Amino acid sequence: PSPSRPPAASPDPCPRPAMSRPELSAPPEIFYNAAEAQKYLTSSRMVKIQTQLTERCIELLALPDKAPRFLLDVGCGTGLSGDVLSEHGHVWVGLDISRDMLEVGLARDVEGDLVLADMGNGGGKSGATNGGGSMFRAGVFDAVVSVSAIQWLCNADSSAARAERRLAGFFAGLYAALRRGGRAALQFYPRDPEQCEMLSTAAMRAGFSGGLVVDFPHSTRAKKYYLVLTAGGGGGG
Repeated sequence: PSPSRPPAASPDPCPRPAMSRPELSAPPEIFYNAAEAQKYLTSSRMVKIQTQLTERCIELLALPDKAPRFLLDVGCGTGLSGDVLSEHGHVWVGLDISRDMLEVGLARDVEGDLVLADMGNGGGKSGATNGGGSMFRAGVFDAVVSVSAIQWLCNADSSAARAERRLAGFFAGLYAALRRGGRAALQFYPRDPEQCEMLSTAAMRAGFSGGLVVDFPHSTRAKKYYLVLTAGGGGGG
């Protein structure tokens, strides 16, 4: 079960203490190589953290009943979040840019379908250059979760891959793939307040409503950030 949480409000929600930030070292398809992917099989700490964050994402989705839903897991990696979705009875598709991470998921025989794609291209195929197009049928997903992934979109690996363009492509594709009233709970690690603003602004421009939720806002180590969004009007049903 999720631990008890203080109110989400925080006067200074986004600063994050200095730490090792993998998104500054290499693009995700390079950083998450075979050796890194194996850590997700051997590290009980990684499994525990991923499970806890996914449980919180499901809680924030506030799905109205216990009926199985069709979910997208953005940045699914080896499928650890997908395991949690399966335990809750949901059907899911996982999307990730790292072939090595997905191969570990396939070897684990996860229950969801796994797709090699770049979320910065709106879910288009890895290597595509035009943002905004989605590889998924419009309105196909009931909800979306993402754990520790979308901060990668704030880093430009080349002059052609501007962060603003990639964020616009991601949120446009996400909005198109969600049914109206569908929700997204996206956990991320912002580097600074500007990244929070950049992500929130891009989501609102794509048509989403919602905002930032901060768990444990007064704890340096335990603080967690979630962008909780609704596609269009209406609640889940």
